[in-house]
Amino acid sequence: MIADIQLRVDPQTAAEPLRLSVALSTQQQIDVNRIKRLDIIKRSIDARQRRVMVNLTVRAHLDCIEEKVDIARPVEYRPLDANAHDAIVVGAGPAGLFAALRLIEEGIKPILIERGKDVDSRRRDIALISREGVVNPESNYCFGEGGAGAYSDGKLYTRSKKRGPVEKILNIFHQHGASRDILVDAHPHIGTDKLPEVIKAMRQTIIRCGGDVRFNTRLDGLVIEKSRVKAVQLSSPEGQSVVDAGLGVILATGHSARDIYHYLNDSKIKIEAKGIAVGVRLEHPQELIDQIQYHSPQGRGKWLPAAEYSMLTRVDNRAVYSFCMCPGGFIIPAASTPGQMVVNGMSPSNRGTKWSNSGMVVEVLPEDVNIKGLENSPLKMMAYQENIEKAFYADGDGSQNAPAQRMNDFVLGRQSATLPATSYAPGIHSARIDKLLPIEIANRLKRGFEEFGRKSRGFLTNKAILIGDETRTSSPVRIPRDVNTLEHVEIKGLYPCGEGAGYAGGIVSAAIDGDRCAEALKLNAGK
Repeated sequence: MIADIQLRVDPQTAAEPLRLSVALSTQQQIDVNRIKRLDIIKRSIDARQRRVMVNLTVRAHLDCIEEKVDIARPVEYRPLDANAHDAIVVGAGPAGLFAALRLIEEGIKPILIERGKDVDSRRRDIALISREGVVNPESNYCFGEGGAGAYSDGKLYTRSKKRGPVEKILNIFHQHGASRDILVDAHPHIGTDKLPEVIKAMRQTIIRCGGDVRFNTRLDGLVIEKSRVKAVQLSSPEGQSVVDAGLGVILATGHSARDIYHYLNDSKIKIEAKGIAVGVRLEHPQELIDQIQYHSPQGRGKWLPAAEYSMLTRVDNRAVYSFCMCPGGFIIPAASTPGQMVVNGMSPSNRGTKWSNSGMVVEVLPEDVNIKGLENSPLKMMAYQENIEKAFYADGDGSQNAPAQRMNDFVLGRQSATLPATSYAPGIHSARIDKLLPIEIANRLKRGFEEFGRKSRGFLTNKAILIGDETRTSSPVRIPRDVNTLEHVEIKGLYPCGEGAGYAGGIVSAAIDGDRCAEALKLNAGK
């Protein structure tokens, strides 16, 4: 027989099959000789108490080994009919990729356009940012196949379980090459070193089934007739073209496609200013975070992974919190055009570097921002982002060398005389980040850090360093859509989607939104 059993064990027991069998035998009062095989199907670490434990759900084969029950649930993608209707998908990030895959499920041919390059060609442009400070505005950490997550994230944890089929999204990643562990772990993570190959496999599925994928192809405009999108205006190395919209356009351009926001605003297509979060990247030695989180001077030891943390408080009625925490990771330059300074974080699959980092950010709402001439503009939050990015860039030498300040020096308002080693490859220089940030952001961060230091002893330390700035936590604009049809509130056939439209925040939630928009397009086309 097969039984799914919940266990709570120490980390070594969770890692060693023989110990795990003995633990199950003891806890469940089952003769150990009856246990023929154990498969871990769910796993989470509980480090809330001094003794760290691992919560498991195991699938136990008792008395005999029955046919393997696979926890994977792959989606079947069949070749499209030769007469399938088209739909346009703009952007090959997670929202766009999963929208294209769902369109194939629905029997619709996706024409997937991406302004940047494929993941392999994109890698060379990304390397130039660190080596020479050269930012290609069409191919960087934000633009290109896989979107902002391909080379700057890889984490699949989401709190969006009520918003869509998380398990389906994880299974699609798995069937395209991600480790089985993402179906098991409470905080699944592919790793930035593994994710590009998964993305390529998704592209191959789209093409194999009859979809069309076009790189180096930028959306320049929409052709709208009688409040319905009829075609898209595109630019590519071959020139300009107009392509029929087919059943509709899924607009999944990501949170950094500022030219799209300008185009929509200039074209009187309704958009809205949206709240964002702004701050810095905070980098600690991973050994220190392990010691703090696992309540041990020895750190994580042999059996535990690099520790994560999550911080949240409120200061003056605004949230101050950690964002996109990267254990065993490194910080990367994330500007999308020259003249900007933006940083982000990432982790390889083994989370094996000696640093941890996270965004440490402060909530900013539209009513907090007053920029002369833009008081009522839907682009004012974007302008607020840009002003910060330009200020941080101007503090440097014209490269991607970033301003930095030790954590305790930031709280005390003093220049750091020296800086520690860092994972940030373009280099850092000592700066008064507490002066470069808007005063309301700096003050809230200081008080937030003081509280985090009280909650987690040792967290507030000059061993940690702030590297600035972190501004691309989410889109500064929302493109409003009908809650039922998911179409733009004023334009039929246009589906604002994912992070860039203000409806997602991370790889999985963006993928869910892409899936939902493609489903909605199919449903609306049948009306």
